[in-house]
Amino acid sequence: MPSTRYELLSALSLAWDSIIAHKLRSFLTLLGVIVGVASVILVGSAIDGLGIYAEQSTAKAFGSESFLIAQIAASGRMTRKETFAKLKYNKRMTADENKYLNDINAEKVIYSPYRNQIGDTKRNSVICEETSIIGVSANMVDIRDITVVDGRFFTEQEDKNGEFVAVIGDDVKTILFPTVSSPIGKTFKIQNLDFTVVGVQERLGSAFGRSQDKSAYIPATAFNRLYGPGNGFGLFGRPKKESGLTMDAALDATRSALRTKFHQKPGEPDRFDFLTPDAIRGFIDQLLSIITVIVVPVTLISLVVGGIVIMNIMLVSVTERTREIGIRKALGATQYNILSQILIESLLMAAAGGAIGVGIGAGLTAILAVVLNVTLRVPPAYVLLSVFVSGAVGVVSGWYPASRAARLDPITALRSE
Repeated sequence: MPSTRYELLSALSLAWDSIIAHKLRSFLTLLGVIVGVASVILVGSAIDGLGIYAEQSTAKAFGSESFLIAQIAASGRMTRKETFAKLKYNKRMTADENKYLNDINAEKVIYSPYRNQIGDTKRNSVICEETSIIGVSANMVDIRDITVVDGRFFTEQEDKNGEFVAVIGDDVKTILFPTVSSPIGKTFKIQNLDFTVVGVQERLGSAFGRSQDKSAYIPATAFNRLYGPGNGFGLFGRPKKESGLTMDAALDATRSALRTKFHQKPGEPDRFDFLTPDAIRGFIDQLLSIITVIVVPVTLISLVVGGIVIMNIMLVSVTERTREIGIRKALGATQYNILSQILIESLLMAAAGGAIGVGIGAGLTAILAVVLNVTLRVPPAYVLLSVFVSGAVGVVSGWYPASRAARLDPITALRSE
């Protein structure tokens, strides 16, 4: 064992001396591995960051413990045939369903209708284009964890009376009330009707490319007065905190009640759709998995290129050191000694390139996180993948030059100039 350890340390020392003796050549050789590993780290960080962003956006836009019941509420893309089939089979959620659920599950679950219309909001000559006008009940503030940073959410009484009050998003406040510190009590127009601002929602940022701050929550009754009763709505639900129910249990209670109302037999599919945060995250995870399968192997190609460069340089190095190898063999060096020296040198270069690449990738990730103001982190799995692949590249690319050097005939090698 001591002899083997000495031989390995000796081979490591010789390999390191060879790398140091040709600094520029060694660096240029490592460049492919460095770029490849840094690319893998950056791509992994971007994919992981996209997942975090999607999860945060889902929580902000949907709520962490809420679910949605609607005629169609699928998270994935449906075909036209599937859409028409659901429109034909599923029931619309109307005021009757809302009242029925509130009567049946009043002690366990809270519900709110949800309708959305895109339109312009105005104040004097200023226009906030494409504002999301959202009609809900007063319960929505609890169902979707809506945080009001100025003022309050509208009350149940204001909802019952159909009063023209609104809780606006930060973009609406900035555009329509640019010179006012607080817009509470001031009015703006939706459909040329005056609405009084009673609250301002916290800034949410964008979700999936669209601003979540161009919004105005108004009572569902006021929404119906503006746009008519429509053909049904979405129905958000959430377990009451004091009920002790989980979201899944609250959803099951809701499904059971609706199936009873629609006189459905056991085994029949639900005549409505439902959507949960887990379903949305699952759909997003599927997309990210597809992106990972496509993008990561492409970035690993640069590591393969780096391995080819290492192999070429090692072949050149073996040619340059043919006489040295002949002398070592003449003095008693075995094939194992020569093989281990060249192989360790190749592995050392690849490992050094991998370490530098990880450092550069992590540094660029930290810089981009600050510059872009997004959550980015280096996933350990991608670090392990990079280290493993770069090590494998070193072994594979060094094996042929090492075995070629080990098989050199000492007499022929000594004659080399």
